[in-house]
Amino acid sequence: MALAVAERSGVTPDVPSHAPHGHSSAPLPEGAPSALVAGLPRTSTDGLVVATATGRRSYANLDHAASTPALDRVLDAVAATMASYASVHRGKGYASAVTTQWYDESRAEVGRFFGVRPDDHVIFTRNTTDSWSLLAHALPADTTVVVFASEHHSTLLPWGPDRTITVPVPRSIAGGLRDLAAALESVTTRHTLVVIAGASNVTGEVWPLAEVVALAHERGARVAVDAAQLAPHRRIDLAASGVDYVAVSGHKLYAPYGTGVLAGRADWLDAAEPYLAGGGATASVTGEEVAWVRGPERHEGGSPNVVGAIALAAACSTLTEHWADVALLEHTLAQRLRLGLAAIPGVRLHSMFGEGSDRVAVVAFTIDGLDSALVATALSVEYGIGVRDGKFCAHQLVDALLADHPAGGASSPVGNREGYAVPGNSSATSGCDAPGIPVTAVRASLGLATRLEHVERLVAAVRRFAAHGPALRYAASADGWVTRDLEGIEETAPQRPW
Repeated sequence: MALAVAERSGVTPDVPSHAPHGHSSAPLPEGAPSALVAGLPRTSTDGLVVATATGRRSYANLDHAASTPALDRVLDAVAATMASYASVHRGKGYASAVTTQWYDESRAEVGRFFGVRPDDHVIFTRNTTDSWSLLAHALPADTTVVVFASEHHSTLLPWGPDRTITVPVPRSIAGGLRDLAAALESVTTRHTLVVIAGASNVTGEVWPLAEVVALAHERGARVAVDAAQLAPHRRIDLAASGVDYVAVSGHKLYAPYGTGVLAGRADWLDAAEPYLAGGGATASVTGEEVAWVRGPERHEGGSPNVVGAIALAAACSTLTEHWADVALLEHTLAQRLRLGLAAIPGVRLHSMFGEGSDRVAVVAFTIDGLDSALVATALSVEYGIGVRDGKFCAHQLVDALLADHPAGGASSPVGNREGYAVPGNSSATSGCDAPGIPVTAVRASLGLATRLEHVERLVAAVRRFAAHGPALRYAASADGWVTRDLEGIEETAPQRPW
């Protein structure tokens, strides 16, 4: 879509370009104040340029909550690993010995990043969903899980309805803690596990984990924290906080896809049957019995994702060195984003806990009368901005947030003006499933690939959309919103990377 726009604008529709990998002298994205970026580690998308309706622009990455770009140091670690990698453990050759050493050191590096206790396990998984499915598999039989309805589906669903107490979507921290305490008081099983997101993937709001842990431990419950949205922004220390388990995805932590972590207390994990039965998880196998190893390898059957583990370790090491730089960048950009959007008439920022609540750099918003999918499409096509739209795999939370703030919806002049209408389908026209109630939201999420100019560009675009709608004409289709103004222009797809 964007490449077709570029062709119409007289811009060569080639593959979006990148700054040379590993060259620190490559120019930073436009509008990047040196005080904010001087100490930052570079990412793989720094220097990415995309075609828009008004010409080629630096890509404004405001979609970090979905996936973060890999750090340059991660790419360097992957390249170094690929030069000699082999299967780990049991191999006596050079490549296996070196790879085994790096793989074992990766587990230790990740453990340090999360401040694990000496007897905790650090288990490599595929992602956060896989980590929670592993922990659900390992729970003792007589266990009740307590979880908020506001959680991401990967955190909400793995435990099974028969042993889960779902606490309503919280609307304040104090109210949420009261509801959590009441739920824990109702538990009659021997074991209890509280599962909670450290930071919401929808609003970025942060729970006071010290209070959650104290409340749970006083009632004999353990606490498992979904840190997928917290770990890229802030340090989480299991030993210092008392958190019992933590789960993360590497692709939200500036590493590639395919690697996650479950870290935490060993007893339940060692007592459970292996999550994946197979090679690497066995101590011995005879015709009569199988003896399983104890420790992380018990649940890591099969050849492990060695390259992914090393990549994640490189990301953890880099973030550990740059927490102060990350904090400066994200605080500055998030404050500007929230203040800028909040000042625009017709734009609504959504929150569980209310104004002033502690948050990481994630903002959910809607524009009165405009479907969020249309907003996200127009931001990309017209401004080169990447955001996310939808319910973000947290349907109950988004439904509750949007019901709080009835918007212009089907009666909005912007939502119904020519260029956006789908005859006979008011839901597709305005993004509302009932008059005045939007269906989905837009999420802007910041990180190491975001610059101040990107935030300013988003605020300016949203201000324009709220007042006048997108500049181009769009129509809803089975594949989402499409740009009518591009009809008849041949799209040029990027070349395959192989």
